[in-house]
Amino acid sequence: MSTSHPSHAAADCNSDVTLRDGLAPDDDSAIRDIVASTGFFNPREIEVAVELVREGLARGDASGYRFLVASLDGRAIGYTCYGPVACTAASFDLYWIAVHADHRRRRIGRLLLLETERRIAAAGGERVYIDTSSRAQYAPTRRFYERHGYVCAALLPDFYARGDHRLIYSKQIVAAV
Repeated sequence: MSTSHPSHAAADCNSDVTLRDGLAPDDDSAIRDIVASTGFFNPREIEVAVELVREGLARGDASGYRFLVASLDGRAIGYTCYGPVACTAASFDLYWIAVHADHRRRRIGRLLLLETERRIAAAGGERVYIDTSSRAQYAPTRRFYERHGYVCAALLPDFYARGDHRLIYSKQIVAAV
């Protein structure tokens, strides 16, 4: 069951933004729109984002994916998808973080990231890993992660394509006691 509540952190970016745990039945189309609006992802990558949403809708927590959705006036405008890394004691992956292009530069990404980290810590997580591309287009994304305490822990050359390296960012967080 998902819950909706205004976030205390929302006051510093947009007091009308609410955060919701989990997914609603129509989130697959809303998240498709969010991811497509960014201009960062190709059609196959957009489909992967939607597939994870559908998996989350179909299997809930058993899917291994957790979702946090930012909404404005009842409409999804951003989200994160994250989950524990299998066979690790306290590591989590942040698979997706995206904010609709119409709502960027309003600190909603920051709100989503910080709240996702808080939830990971509450679940006993101690480390967060995020994959991104080395392409120039992703420079703002990398700066965003770095501003929030993430460091580039690994580079896998030519992972996505020739000259497009996979960068793995990591951050140590304090697990809730």
